[in-house]
Amino acid sequence: MAKSLRSVLSSAVTAPRSSIIDWVGRSISGGASGIWAQTVGSTSANGKTVTINKAMRLAACWSCVRLISETIATLPLGLYRRMPDGGREVAGDNDLHWILNTNPNSRMTAVQFWEAVVASMLLRGNAFVEIIRISGRIVALEFLLPNRVELDVADNGELLYRYREKNGQLRDIAGSDMMHIPAFSLDGQVGLSPIAYGADVFGAAMSAEDVASATFKNGMHQTVAFEVDQLLNKQQRDDFRDYVQRISGAMNAGKSPVLEKGVSAKVIGINPVDAQLLESREYSAEEICRFYMVDPTLVGYSDKASNWGTGLEQKLLRFLTFTLRSYMRRIEEAISRKLLTPAQRRQIYPEFSIEGLMRADSAARATLYSQMVQNGIYTRDECRMKENLPRMGGNASVLTVQTNLSPIDQLGRGDDGQAARAALQNWLDQPANSKD
Repeated sequence: MAKSLRSVLSSAVTAPRSSIIDWVGRSISGGASGIWAQTVGSTSANGKTVTINKAMRLAACWSCVRLISETIATLPLGLYRRMPDGGREVAGDNDLHWILNTNPNSRMTAVQFWEAVVASMLLRGNAFVEIIRISGRIVALEFLLPNRVELDVADNGELLYRYREKNGQLRDIAGSDMMHIPAFSLDGQVGLSPIAYGADVFGAAMSAEDVASATFKNGMHQTVAFEVDQLLNKQQRDDFRDYVQRISGAMNAGKSPVLEKGVSAKVIGINPVDAQLLESREYSAEEICRFYMVDPTLVGYSDKASNWGTGLEQKLLRFLTFTLRSYMRRIEEAISRKLLTPAQRRQIYPEFSIEGLMRADSAARATLYSQMVQNGIYTRDECRMKENLPRMGGNASVLTVQTNLSPIDQLGRGDDGQAARAALQNWLDQPANSKD
């Protein structure tokens, strides 16, 4: 019999279930307004309540989430069939290939769908996709709003899923019809929310933004306190505040204020320069980037290191290897496990094409194609197809290699050795006393 997370939390019957509850934090319900509005379970050390909406208002968080989700969503995601000779071909005859790569459902394009999936993993630690079948055949994938999904735990530790519709009704979803993609996890079932676990990081950044906003709103001026040499009653204090406002107006108009007898002005608070306000904001941004494993320069935060040439190339390589790859692999494995049958998994597999990252670098693509053709890995027609050009046929579909360094015992055999044979013959025909 299934028990809700709250009931399991109160009873704490077994270690596996209690550990899952500890990492989930709470059921993900749909009571809050907005898709991402719910507080994900933590208050920062400085007292800030961290919600996804508030975190996404931070430039660093917005940029990191957008960079990762948009990059993965725009990469080609194909379904491939293993060939007997060890090669592969696109499984274009499989309907799932077009569902994954074109339109997962009637409301979303593939880019919009995978962007929402990855963003959900980045913000909540989990993405939920309902598998829609007709007569046992997959016809659509529906992205479920994460704030409406509730997790239950069965006695055997299996996760059960419930979805709260707009009318408030809970609908059970069988595990076979749910593609649950957890991000970084400690139990292998439920992902950890970066916003919840990074509450102190995001809370500090929010505090720095609040201080900066208040400082700029005050015209970069520090708070000024006025000291008088007598005790004032309430009416006198109100009159004095009006007097202070007139002084402030004179200062803003460029006029020098005149203080009455017994009134002196004192500056209180910390100077923004002394408080290192800009440095604090920049450090908070770096902390958020570190939390998402994104180099700050990739989201607009500059440093003294060079971003030209090999420096940028290495940063992009690190971004692909240590950041994007983990999310792409989780999605690929979830597709194989939930959308393919055991028999299909032996022959068919999904894969993101990271070559899509080179679409904007024509020089890198040209170098890659040249090397692949010269070494007999790609045909010229295969390169043309990758550039969305029609096949030429004939020799363009034949694998070719360069033969400048042919073995000496192959010289003179066929046209490939003509140049080498001519060079050898020219050397043999030279006079013996030639200085060359």
